[in-house]
Amino acid sequence: MALLELRDVHARYGQVRALHGVFLRVDEGEIVAVLGGNGAGKTTTLRAVSGLVDHTGDVAFDGQTITRASPDRVARLGIAHVPEGRGIFRELSVWDNLRLGAYTRRNGSVQADYQRMLGYFPWLEERRNQQAGTLSGGEQQMLALSRALMARPRMLLLDEPSLGLAPVVVSEIFRIVGELNEKDGLTVLVVEQNARIALRAAARAYVLEVGRVALEGTSDELARNESIRQSYLGY
Repeated sequence: MALLELRDVHARYGQVRALHGVFLRVDEGEIVAVLGGNGAGKTTTLRAVSGLVDHTGDVAFDGQTITRASPDRVARLGIAHVPEGRGIFRELSVWDNLRLGAYTRRNGSVQADYQRMLGYFPWLEERRNQQAGTLSGGEQQMLALSRALMARPRMLLLDEPSLGLAPVVVSEIFRIVGELNEKDGLTVLVVEQNARIALRAAARAYVLEVGRVALEGTSDELARNESIRQSYLGY
């Protein structure tokens, strides 16, 4: 069953059209990747889901139309968005960033979820009172992921999690995302230019070109596609 579905979604920034009729679906419990070059519309696709860009068409989450929903309502429905560039509150402490991640929660223990995050990122405890902007790039990305997970979302939107990070950090982030998917059934839609690691993590993928879906299929199918290999995998 589709947890998220986009049907004929168009989006624009002022007079500039960024999406030209995107169709996409993510079934509950899936990891799905969105691939493409710069300017293909990958980030805009996630922003359309989160209500952060003007768009038309239909965006549905768990069978409910959210096309005109505010970002706050989208978050309260169970969609957590980790934007490109991390989007942490740099002036606040690590702990305050994590607490803000839980603002949509109506029940459950924030402290219990903090302990759960320590299981994935033990260093958070020793950096708890450190200003978030002083963390390394990899630590900031992990903090952004932890903050999103504090909301206990049904679906995680990840925008370019590998951007500017060392390969070992990227591998660890994708390992944790895979574990959350396998153990907790977390549904994930990930935008990524590193097609190799994205296809390893995802069950299916879409390739965007100039705001349209150019290709879609299982990760294995796309990894065997010669045009994908040459354009995105480098062999």
